[in-house]
Amino acid sequence: MARVPNLLTIDVEDYFHANGLQSHVTREDWNSLPGRVEANTQRLLARLGEHDVQATFFILGWVAARYPDLIREIAGAGHEIASHGWSHQLVYDQSPSEFEQDVVRTKGFLEDLTGCAVHGYRAPSFSIVPRSWWALETLAQAGYVYDSSVYPIRRRRYGVPDARPDIHTILDPGDHSPGLIEVPPPSISALGRRWPVAGGGYFRLYPLAVTRAALHRLNDRLERPAVMYLHPWEIDPEQPRLPGTWLNRWRHYVNLDTTESKLVTLLREFDFISIAALLDLPTRVQAPPTVAERLFG
Repeated sequence: MARVPNLLTIDVEDYFHANGLQSHVTREDWNSLPGRVEANTQRLLARLGEHDVQATFFILGWVAARYPDLIREIAGAGHEIASHGWSHQLVYDQSPSEFEQDVVRTKGFLEDLTGCAVHGYRAPSFSIVPRSWWALETLAQAGYVYDSSVYPIRRRRYGVPDARPDIHTILDPGDHSPGLIEVPPPSISALGRRWPVAGGGYFRLYPLAVTRAALHRLNDRLERPAVMYLHPWEIDPEQPRLPGTWLNRWRHYVNLDTTESKLVTLLREFDFISIAALLDLPTRVQAPPTVAERLFG
C-alpha cells in the first residue's frame, strides 16, 4: 500500500505578527522591530531542499511587500504560494468589505510578484468560525479554490468543534458560487474530544513521540493526510522577547530550540507534499486567451 502523503504548510509571518502578543505590540510598532522572517524562512527552505520536500507557503502580504525577493525565492524553489491575508487581522474583526479587499489585494499581489497561481487561503489564527462564516463565500468569489482555516477543535479564540476533520467540499458550487474546498488543520479524537496535533504551538509543546504517533494514526488507520503547519519564527530561539501576559509569552516561546530538529525528524520519516500537489492544481497564473483562442478554441 502506498504511503499517505502529508501536507506541509508554512505560515510566513514574523515573530511580532503573532496575535497572542498584539495587545502589547501594535501594527504601528512593526516597522521599528528588527525583522527575522527572511533568514528564518531561508533556513526552512534549506531544510526542505535537503529532503526534497515541496510545501505550501501561506504568505502574509505585509511580508511580501517588504521582502519580495524572498517570496520569489520560495516560488523559484517550486513551493506553492498561498495567501495568509495582508496584515494578519482576525477575520471576525473585519467587516465583509474589509475582508474582501484584504484577500483580493493579497491574491493579486502575490500572483503579480511570482507568476504563481494563488489557490489557497489561511486565516490568521484560524479565525473563520461560525460568526465569520460569510468569509467562505467571499473567498470563493475572489477566486480561491480552497481554504485551510476551519480548525475542528474547541479553543477560546478559534475552532469549530463539530466541523469535519477531513478534506472536503465546504461550499458547493452553485449559480452564485464556484465552490470551495476545506483543508482543515490536523486533529485526532481521543478521550471524547478532538485534539490539535502537528502544528504551531502544539507541535512545539508535544513530545515528538506524540506527534509521530498522531501522524501514523492519521496516515495508517484513517488513511488521511495531516496538514502540518508552522511559522518561520518557531525555529528561532534567538528572536527578541516581547512583552505580553505570562501565558501568551509561554505559548509563543516554549520549545523554540527543539522545533527545527523535530521537523527534520518528521521530514525523514514521513512523506510531505504541497496542498496544490494533492489537489492537482495548476501552479502558474493562466494567461487570458488570445484572440485566436477565443475565436477558434
